[in-house]
Amino acid sequence: MGRTSMAREQLIDAARTLMHARGYGAIGVAEICERADVRKGSFYYFFDSKQALTVAALQSAWAAERGRWLEALGGGPGIRGLEHLVQQQIAIQQDWRESSGTVIGCLYGNLALEAGADEPELREFLRELFEDQTELIRAVLDAAAAEGVIPGERASAASARAILAQLEGAVMFAKLYDDPSELDNLWQQIRALLGTFPQPPVN
Repeated sequence: MGRTSMAREQLIDAARTLMHARGYGAIGVAEICERADVRKGSFYYFFDSKQALTVAALQSAWAAERGRWLEALGGGPGIRGLEHLVQQQIAIQQDWRESSGTVIGCLYGNLALEAGADEPELREFLRELFEDQTELIRAVLDAAAAEGVIPGERASAASARAILAQLEGAVMFAKLYDDPSELDNLWQQIRALLGTFPQPPVN
């Protein structure tokens, strides 16, 4: 296959799919190239290393997913949007379980657990990604505090990061036990963390 932009995208798609299913360390450049139907020699025309390809794959994945986060988080007043985001993330794991027979977990969380000190570019990008997610959640908390839905002191970066950690941790356990029911009480746990004032359930 020639040195085309299509080959680059095929490598990115192949890396994202393989890494989500099996992790970072379990796959190599040769397997990625085979999956992408791209010659191994062409790989290094586009990327210096597997780490560089992984960063590009994560950038592509988050660019698409960030829009879905914004749509979910904008789905109502108070913390309604946050609840929509949580339910969206739960549904993703349930769908994976039904379609593939296994809970696949979070691509970013999975790779964050694998990334070592010898992958500084990957670690830096994951830090930036999680900081971006934290800020998206923080904006919802600020609005909810202004509306009197949560105590003002809970509208903080620390609370937003704690929510993200709660979400990632619950997804990790769902993957570990291969059971999406591990996520059943996630929203109640997040509400308890925030000390929310009573709200009627989402229809």
